[in-house]
Amino acid sequence: MSVPFLRETQDGVYLAVKLQPRASRNGIQGLHGNELKIALTAPPVDSAANAALVKFIAESLSVSRSTVQLVRGQTSRHKTLFIAGLRADAAARLLD
Repeated sequence: MSVPFLRETQDGVYLAVKLQPRASRNGIQGLHGNELKIALTAPPVDSAANAALVKFIAESLSVSRSTVQLVRGQTSRHKTLFIAGLRADAAARLLD
């Protein structure tokens, strides 16, 4: 299964995200280029949107927040998250 926003390693998966902060509701908006577009109600102030994104992904994938790590894009709308111990096919199925 080839999903453009997921890249699998032996330790977990990298998830490419295009974040839309201050949305009317939280949710997955679909594919945006090679990224998964996610809308969150949190504002992009004091890392509130980043914390909300980690929480949203952890809940969506049914994993603990400690396994989700923001590895790139702390101040950008284009972010990369690493989810430890997850396979790409399982992540794609849960995010669908």
